[in-house]
Amino acid sequence: MSDTTFENQCAVVTGGAQGIGREITIRLANGGARVAIWDLDDSLASKTASEIGSNGAVIAARTDVTDLASVEAARDETLKAFGQIDVLVNNAGISGPNAPTWEYTLEDWHNVMKINLDGPFHCCRAVVPQMIERGYGRIVNIASIAGKEGNPGAPAYSASKAAVIGLTKSLGKELAGHDISVNAVTPSAARTAIFDQMLPEHIDYMLSKVPRGRFAKVEEIAAIVAFAASRECAFTTGAVFDVSGGRATY
Repeated sequence: MSDTTFENQCAVVTGGAQGIGREITIRLANGGARVAIWDLDDSLASKTASEIGSNGAVIAARTDVTDLASVEAARDETLKAFGQIDVLVNNAGISGPNAPTWEYTLEDWHNVMKINLDGPFHCCRAVVPQMIERGYGRIVNIASIAGKEGNPGAPAYSASKAAVIGLTKSLGKELAGHDISVNAVTPSAARTAIFDQMLPEHIDYMLSKVPRGRFAKVEEIAAIVAFAASRECAFTTGAVFDVSGGRATY
């Protein structure tokens, strides 16, 4: 029997205050989940939570995913509010500046890596033990088509998202015996606030590579995430779900 609803489940969406994360939060909440938005922008996260949920169904927890202690505090706050975490969506990320690898600053490189790679690691490290204890969980890591193909002028972003795919595959194998699925989603670009960090020529380059001739819609990405986060996604783990409009077919 198909079961892609989230009744009696609790989910965490990092970076859930806006963009793709907001749409994922909406999708999970509409499916019946109680959702905790872990976001550094606590005022925007609180606003988003109040707009999407009612009666405490969606809450906001200020979280710096680069800081393990902050992540653990958000985990404890979420467990106090909901009692469990069934779904973790690691969505928080930045693009970083556009520059050739040999001109990329160390500061920018480390900043991208801390958010895009250390962040998902911290969140998985904090949440997985209680999933193991309960014998159930779904983890969805938002990677990128850049992690498969590499984008010129985006070395840190491309490398960080490739590493997220590697983390997904490793963790998926580690948790395969616990009814905990770990999968990644690799979208091509969607027109969100992250575009504000990119040069216009880089945006044009990304669009030129998509056979469908348009950017992804956040609703399309959220739909794939919702399946990967559902009870129905019980056998597939360590996999990559492509949402790139035909740019990658592997």
